[in-house]
Amino acid sequence: MYIALEVLTIMLTAVTMGLALAHALELPGKLRLNKEQYLIVQAIYYPGFTLGGIAEIVSIIAALVLLVLTPAGLARFWLIAGALAALMAVQGIFWVMTQPVNKYWLENTDLSRVATRFFDTARAGGAADWREMRDQWERSHVLRAAAATIALLLLATAVAL
Repeated sequence: MYIALEVLTIMLTAVTMGLALAHALELPGKLRLNKEQYLIVQAIYYPGFTLGGIAEIVSIIAALVLLVLTPAGLARFWLIAGALAALMAVQGIFWVMTQPVNKYWLENTDLSRVATRFFDTARAGGAADWREMRDQWERSHVLRAAAATIALLLLATAVAL
């Protein structure tokens, strides 16, 4: 069962990294878009990436369970603890940097009731400089990709021990 949990945790972390890395790799191309083009492209992400984001929460839970089941003091324990911290950083960056911009992008978008609650678009905050919002959103995904990559590297190392 422990091995299955290790594999599951690595897979969930890989999904988490993959989503953030996909956004980060688009950065050079998206910076060439004007406002209208950027906002059109931005709207395509939310259905699939929101669904895939479930892996981010489940990866934290899986890493926490894996940590609890690993004997303290071992190198493996500390690697898993580091991975858990990195996964939590991915979420922290989302809520502090990404989510406020999501509200801005989706303010005038017709969303389902669940999506409206999640993105909290009723309190988006009105006008802002779209370039500042773009830069914050894009930067957040570069940071999230880095944190998720660290988490995956630490988990893979822990499993290899």
